[in-house]
Amino acid sequence: MTRATTARALVAGTGSLGLGFAALVALLREEARAARRKVDSRKATADPPSGDGVYGRGRAKPLVFAVLGDSTAVGLGVERAGETPGVLIASALAELAERPVRLVRVAVTGAESRELDEQVDRVLAVKPDVALIMIGANDVTTFTKPAVSVRHLEDAVRRLTAVGSEVVVGTCPDLGTVRPIAQPLRLLARRWSRQMAAAQTIAVVEAGGRTVSLGSVLGPAFASDHSMFSSDEFHPSAAGYAQAAAVLLPSVADAVGVWPAAADRGLRPIRRGTVRPIEKAAARAASRTGTEVQPAEVRGSDTGPWGPWALLRRRRPPEIAAPGESEVAAAEVSAVG
Repeated sequence: MTRATTARALVAGTGSLGLGFAALVALLREEARAARRKVDSRKATADPPSGDGVYGRGRAKPLVFAVLGDSTAVGLGVERAGETPGVLIASALAELAERPVRLVRVAVTGAESRELDEQVDRVLAVKPDVALIMIGANDVTTFTKPAVSVRHLEDAVRRLTAVGSEVVVGTCPDLGTVRPIAQPLRLLARRWSRQMAAAQTIAVVEAGGRTVSLGSVLGPAFASDHSMFSSDEFHPSAAGYAQAAAVLLPSVADAVGVWPAAADRGLRPIRRGTVRPIEKAAARAASRTGTEVQPAEVRGSDTGPWGPWALLRRRRPPEIAAPGESEVAAAEVSAVG
């Protein structure tokens, strides 16, 4: 084969690769548009009530619990405030703390990480004792680069910790479980969402917060159980939000010092906690639903060969009972009053 023939063959091969890549990109974009149209056609038209107010009884000063983020933090897909993650966690936290808990929800349906700054502005006025952030899915579906997304998340965490708030972040869920997303986009969505979750973990822990991997929430349950999804097959159902709240509650409670140590005995497979370099901890947590990652100190060394240290834990999710509608209504009235 002459050099000219070889050159022509290489050019032709390169052209085929270019056309193939362009075709793949076009396919993925069309699948993304089709999935969004399907979800939007079935999506609830209105957010559920916020449930803002005071939960629990007692004369002690209420713990202030703020919820920031996107539609998963709002609870889109359910109709009653008592089914939203904020109310579920606030009610359970009040029971664990044996003192009232004031819920302040500022999450916005459709929010991306770049919109957290405005949400933080709103909650700083109430100086929350603990803040829960659930964000990331919309960054993935809009193809936002993880580096851009996590920069906004890190800023939000630093602003909250600067005023003394504890911060727990439920990292980007596994979008590979969402049925309206067709293959091969679903496989890529799983990979992208895990990459986002790992990047979020590194940023949050370095900023002084802790993360909980939502993944597919409780392992394969979301992938196989249709009841975990609402009618749009994208957002969780009441049962799905209860599962997510159960995964998040131990970390929220531990952040304010009210999670009972006895509840963590005999934890597996990460027994008694495991300290690892933050990047390795983040990669492990991203693929293991329910894993908590928080900053850790190692005697004699502030950092490891790959950066700061992080502590991994897997806590046993508790049973969470939805509050009665009368209790939710009373909390909303107290917020108005």
